[in-house]
Formats: sequence, structure tokens, C-alpha cells
Amino acid sequence: MYTLGIDIGGTKIAGAVCDENDKILSQWRVPTPTDPDEINECIIEIYNEALKLHDEIPTMGISAAGNVKADRRTMSFSANIAKWIDYPLADRIEEMTDHKCKVVVENDANCAGWGEYVLGAGRGSHNMVMLTVGTGLGGAIVINGELYRGSFGMAAELGHLPMVSDGDFCGCGLRGCAERYTSGNALERFARAGIRRMPQKADRLLELCGGDVHALEGKMVSQAAQEGDELALYAFGKIGEWLGRTMAAIAAVIDPDVFVIGGGVVSVGDILLEPARYNYVRFLQAAAYREHAQILPATAGGDAGMIGAADLALHV
Repeated sequence: MYTLGIDIGGTKIAGAVCDENDKILSQWRVPTPTDPDEINECIIEIYNEALKLHDEIPTMGISAAGNVKADRRTMSFSANIAKWIDYPLADRIEEMTDHKCKVVVENDANCAGWGEYVLGAGRGSHNMVMLTVGTGLGGAIVINGELYRGSFGMAAELGHLPMVSDGDFCGCGLRGCAERYTSGNALERFARAGIRRMPQKADRLLELCGGDVHALEGKMVSQAAQEGDELALYAFGKIGEWLGRTMAAIAAVIDPDVFVIGGGVVSVGDILLEPARYNYVRFLQAAAYREHAQILPATAGGDAGMIGAADLALHV
């Protein structure tokens, strides 16, 4: 049976036809519009292209950034698409396929996490947590081989664990959320703070940002860190510390055997993962008397969201 996996990203909509073994047979990419109707048209465009190559596409899984209701059909809210408020995404797409294709909608972090579980670094684990360190901090939880969504579809918002009482304001409206200290945005903030505190050590970072500290971007900090720059390594050490703290807090509740770390910030490898592993053990309850989870980089790559969406759609 063929399934179409759709991954709606901030800049592109990616689609792939997968077989029952999660192998990608064909794929497409189109720019992401901001209007929901235009997004729907793009999805149907990919669906129609898929039908030219495959006789039948009975199932479609859609990975979308935002909160998905327990019915796995409705977008309750999205920070990226303003009109996705109680938006019946699955209904709209099914209508546009003349009800020839069943549509399942899932949160993008859940889809990426499931992709890592079935094909990536989490394969073979029993209880897995994925943390995606990107602009923010996304999460996915697999318990006893099943994606955990909670009672209302809102589980695994791990970036919004309250880590610091009366801490920095988060975009969600709360304060002290984990993603304020472990994310691409946090990396830039820690690097800028380091420049202001130790300008005598900031030559390389200032060179990369053209002397304008406000123009400093995460990719510049990553480049400098890989070159051994002291301030860049400091910034990664800070977000690594908070990543370790966050994993320790999650372990107190879920006790996974594997943490999979994904997202663009992880491109630096052990520059981030080593301080994360150290601080995970440092803040882990009864660390000396329990087994420790493996902390592994994601391996499924940029296709994890499409693969995860397609595979989940087959099992709903």
C-alpha cells in the first residue's frame, strides 16, 4: 500500500510517496504559502502528481507545525499560520480528493520523532524521547512502541517545560520555558551576552557578523565553535547545560532508554552533546543508582517528518 507523507515547513512543503516499509519512492517540494487555501492547493498539487506515478494513494499523513486536536484531523492553533485556529485541515483535503484519500494530521515534532523511531536513531528502543533543537525546542515521546499524544493531543510540548521560576518570557506567554535556554534563539542570545561580557575574546564572532552583534546568527556561532572559538564554545556549553537539565527533568517522569537529539543546532555534534550528556547525569535523580539513557544524534535526516507522517497515517 502506498501512502503520501506531507511535511508543511516554514519555507517549503515536502511530499513523498512511501511504501509499507517506509521506503521513499518519489518526492516533491514546493514553496510554502501563508494562506490556508493556498497551502491546501499545494498539497493537492503534490497529491495529483503522485497519482500520475502511482495508481492509488488511499492514505495521506500531514505533518504540520502547531497543535493538533486528539481527532488527528483539526489544527487547534499554529504560530506560523494565523488562520489555523480550529481549522479542519483533514476535512478540507479529503473533500479536495473527492474523499478518495483518508487524511491524518499530526504535529511536526511528533512526525519527526516517529520517523526517528521507525528508521533512525531511536529504532529498537522501547521508550524514546526526541528533542528537536531548532529555532525553538520541539519534542516527541514514544512509550512502549507507541507515539504518546496525551488525552487531548497536546503531549510532548517539551520546549515549554517550566525550567526557571520567573525566568525569561517565552513566545507562548509563559516564563522560564526550556526553549528559552535550549534552542537556536538561546544560542544566539548566549553568544551575544558573551561578546558583551568579554569583548576582548570576541574577534571571530564579530568578524562573522560584520561587527554588528545584533546580526549574529546561530550558523555563525556554529561555524566559530567548530573552529574552536572560546565564546562560541561557551554559548554551546550553556545550551548544552540546559538541554541536559531538561532531559533529566523528563527522565524523572518518563524514564526513557534513548533520547534522540535533532534539529539544525545539532550539526556541531559533540560540541553540543557532550555538555548535554554531562549535565543530564549531573541533574538526574539518583544518577549513581540507575541506568542512564543513551543520548544520540538524529540520523533519519530531513525526510523524517514525511516518513513519520506517512507511517503514522497507516496505523490510525
